[in-house]
Amino acid sequence: MTCFICVTCGTQFTDSAREPERCPVCEDERQYVGQGGQRWTTLEALRATHRNHIEAEADGLLGIGTEPAFAINERALLVHSPGGNLLWDCIALVDDDTVARVREAGGIRAIAISHPHYYSGMVEWSRAFGDVPILLHAADREWVMRDSSVIDYWDGETRMLWDGMTLVRCGGHFAGGTVAHVPHLHEGRGALLTGDVIQVAMDNRHVGFMRSFPNYIPLSAHAVRGIATAVASYPFEAIHGAWWGRSIAFDARAALARSVDRYVAALEGAYDGA
Repeated sequence: MTCFICVTCGTQFTDSAREPERCPVCEDERQYVGQGGQRWTTLEALRATHRNHIEAEADGLLGIGTEPAFAINERALLVHSPGGNLLWDCIALVDDDTVARVREAGGIRAIAISHPHYYSGMVEWSRAFGDVPILLHAADREWVMRDSSVIDYWDGETRMLWDGMTLVRCGGHFAGGTVAHVPHLHEGRGALLTGDVIQVAMDNRHVGFMRSFPNYIPLSAHAVRGIATAVASYPFEAIHGAWWGRSIAFDARAALARSVDRYVAALEGAYDGA
């Protein structure tokens, strides 16, 4: 029996004797099945051809991403915290070298994930660090392709963690779309870890909001305002998105506000590019 991994989205499925017939995550309108059709790999095959690159994103924040690029190519973030480290979002590949390096950095107390596109190898990561809990919003439970007793399906609008950290349900991209507020990052000025629920733009001065990024399906103005409202009460200096180099390190609250205004104006036909 093998836990096959979708090559397009990186989701690992429950163990089976043969490749799954389909990937519901990719067949959903927010993702896609590649032009070559559905393809599968395994963790063992991935370990033979890929490695994980680990480097600091900010003081107390390590990025972990796979080289060469695989699937959606997000990178996870390891948050150093006095009460235990949080792994934010996840990737498909975990190997002995990665486990050793993360243990050197203090290990993992829990895993929290922004939305289903980054569930990837979450159960393998949990097992590698002693069956640590995986925190997922219950609204997205249907997208879990490999269930486990270590998954904690939380409900409601917020989930308090330790050391003042909070998971905040924003919705938008997915019904349970979540960001993490980490108050002690950036010298106590705070940061949001957002995956692509709030996606940092290429200019690192704005953010974007989409139902589907690859298929260019926008969110409604109502949904975007709802995201902004969900995080309005949390102090933050920075926003760290889903990919390497996608971070706003200063005055991120203002960047979020002007991005919401620009997005809504564009939807309403009031944006002239100024």
